Amino acid sequence: MSAAVSRIREPLIEGHKNYHQITEDLIGPTEKAPNMMWIVAFTLSVITLGYGLFSLCWTFYFGIGAWNANRTIGWAYDITNFVWWIGIGHAGTLISAILLLFRQRWRTGVNRAAEAMTIFAVMCAGIFPATHTGRPWFDFFMFPYPNTRGPLWVNFNSPLLWDLFAISTYFTVSLLFWYTGLVPDLATVRDRAKGVRKKIYAFMSMGWTGKAKHWQRHEYLSLILAGISTPLVLSVHTIVSFDFATSVIPGWHTTIFPPYFVAGAIFSGFAMVQTLMVITRKCFSLEGYITTNHIESMNKVILVTGTMVGSAYLIELFVAWYSGYVYEQFAFYNRVLGPYYWSYIGMMGCNLLAPQVFWSKKIRRNIWWTFFISIFVNIGMWFERFVIIATTLARDYLPSSWSYYWPSWVEIGIYLGTFGLFFTLYLIFARVAPVVATAEVKAILKQYGDQYLGPDAQPHHHHRHDEEEADVHNDGDEKHHH
Repeated sequence: MSAAVSRIREPLIEGHKNYHQITEDLIGPTEKAPNMMWIVAFTLSVITLGYGLFSLCWTFYFGIGAWNANRTIGWAYDITNFVWWIGIGHAGTLISAILLLFRQRWRTGVNRAAEAMTIFAVMCAGIFPATHTGRPWFDFFMFPYPNTRGPLWVNFNSPLLWDLFAISTYFTVSLLFWYTGLVPDLATVRDRAKGVRKKIYAFMSMGWTGKAKHWQRHEYLSLILAGISTPLVLSVHTIVSFDFATSVIPGWHTTIFPPYFVAGAIFSGFAMVQTLMVITRKCFSLEGYITTNHIESMNKVILVTGTMVGSAYLIELFVAWYSGYVYEQFAFYNRVLGPYYWSYIGMMGCNLLAPQVFWSKKIRRNIWWTFFISIFVNIGMWFERFVIIATTLARDYLPSSWSYYWPSWVEIGIYLGTFGLFFTLYLIFARVAPVVATAEVKAILKQYGDQYLGPDAQPHHHHRHDEEEADVHNDGDEKHHH
């Protein structure tokens, strides 16, 4: 990269950092006592998780009858939340895999937290289909394996089984990708730790010493996992959309669902990453590593995918009208003007209209606007899943079977409990591992740090003694890595 371009490029690391400061800023929070903000957030998360566990136990004891699901709207709240959480989990792999393959350096500030978010979101999503069976201790019937029960096999023609395979594969690859990136940073924590902590981190870092061969294998494995993950980003939510698209129910039987679900998943996933990043940078004082440049880049993705999703909504309406099929037309008329009109208004307002403010660069770079719009987007994407599932099933061919659905306190409790689980796991992760990828940030410091911007900037000269003292096992090898 030429010197002229480096002067124009906006920094991805602010504050005239050197390698030692990066180590202290990013590794330090794992060694200190948690601050009051973290303690309050963790306490609220655990309380919410406890309420969710109580609601689950209530469901297991009394059965699905504790929910307000009825004969007409059988999927209801549970599968709505399942699809919503799967969508949330999409951005982590996208940021990690696709942006890595395209060599987008701005991913380094947010990829670690986004990958962790993917793992925890998929874990939350898995609760819902397992619970929806009514008796989850019989869920092993869903897995195809040789057994002594005779010719009892799952239905391989069912998209629900495709879900199981796609999501379990996605979870496995995402977990490997996340842990692979963690290993160098866990080794840094190990080298600074003492006693039992040192032994735990030594086990978790798997003998990493930062040799050139270790870095070489790390890069090869990261690229291989990125190559495997990239088609998974597209396939997982495509297969989730097949739950609906392969049916013959008006409002579901449409070929636009796969691309529209993928765009919606990226849309909602990036919005959740923004929510987490704004909170994390404030809670751990990471403004120098999660910069307004990172925030703006992600807001651009939200704007693009939000416009794509909004276009899909309008195309759906046009196709229903143009089809001339009275039942399809009624399904969409019912969505817009039926008893669930409020959810359709919420969907269009939050998903189509709200992100359009990001056409303004000033708003794209404003932290408060970013936080509020990210919340609106996640609310809107929940409304979208509710509109697709509840409003389509509420009124079918027989007016005598029409019904209205509203979740019971048990269903709401399970949903809130998944938030408790998600934030509990995320907050624990932020305490035991660097929430920003330390090794990757160091690798881009000299090219993308602000000490090289402009003729009036004061370069911060790095002393080899400081680097070796702070991070012996990474210093020389990061130069090789870079």
